[in-house]
Amino acid sequence: MFVAQIRTWAHELGFQAAGISDTDLSAAENGLLEWLALGLHGEMDYMAKHGAKRSRPAELLPGTLRVISLRMNCAPPDARDGWQVLAEGERAFISRYALGRDYHKVMRNRLAKLAEKIRAEVSEFEGFNFEGRAFTDSAPVLEVALARKAGLGWRGKHTLLLSREQGSQFFLGEIYVNLPLPADEPRQEHCGTCTRCIEICPTRAIIAPYRVDARRCISYLTIELKGGIPAELRPLIGNRIYGCDDCQLACPWNGFAQASVDPDFAVRHGLDDVGLIELFAWDEAEFHGKLAGSAIYRIGHEQWLRNIAVALGNAPKSAAIIAALQLRAEHSSEMVREHVAWALARHAV
Repeated sequence: MFVAQIRTWAHELGFQAAGISDTDLSAAENGLLEWLALGLHGEMDYMAKHGAKRSRPAELLPGTLRVISLRMNCAPPDARDGWQVLAEGERAFISRYALGRDYHKVMRNRLAKLAEKIRAEVSEFEGFNFEGRAFTDSAPVLEVALARKAGLGWRGKHTLLLSREQGSQFFLGEIYVNLPLPADEPRQEHCGTCTRCIEICPTRAIIAPYRVDARRCISYLTIELKGGIPAELRPLIGNRIYGCDDCQLACPWNGFAQASVDPDFAVRHGLDDVGLIELFAWDEAEFHGKLAGSAIYRIGHEQWLRNIAVALGNAPKSAAIIAALQLRAEHSSEMVREHVAWALARHAV
């Protein structure tokens, strides 16, 4: 009965699904350790530094018996079709999840409210000390493995969670609890022989089903990588300046995805359909002013310019694009100058 109440509260707080799993992630741990040993995480040192805490919830939060996994739709309503933007090289493609408010803030607030509701409910049991902690991409958590065990979907060949109801267009969050709740059953997998996500990847980052080489992934290159983007991968990035959705856009299950009705995920500042030149002209103050409260904000202005310089180098040649690049040719950042020089060289031939 209590589990049904948790699901009701979750829906009232804007989550579309809630599931419960135990804490045994031994199978996922083996895959994680092999992935790390091969160096496929690139410069994401945080993936390794927490050791077993990522795959052993009770070591991250002692006393944890169950994990409540939550799913929240994120596809922004009325956003321009991603394939259309990608087809217009002078436009900027931004991963659809980042077009609205920073999901970390939205999810963290809703998860905290759900945890408090649970805390209040169990406080009536004399002598029981409830322990619960909410996470949303903010700690060493194997969220896809946990969500799969909780019955929220299955792991796709691109390594993202998939559901029959929503494809992969959602965010995940977790609440670790010391409650012996009944666990849900995992879902059956439905990828079959489909390999569209693998075939569509611009940089061939999905090196095998269920395995991504982050060092080649455009999301890693434009968001996580802080230094220069490898020159051999720059032409493959196209006009993607923050993240990449190709594997999701190609997935047949995303044909069932429903747009979010949450105003927090509505498109801000027309970022679903904007020109590269316009965004490249933003100074640091404009970047901070317009992207405050956005997931994009965390990469900073220098990395923003680096990414757009690469996209401008891949854009159709025009006098306007060359002029925009020349205005940044003497930028104070060595990294920006180098990427601008690369882009100008692309248009010199």
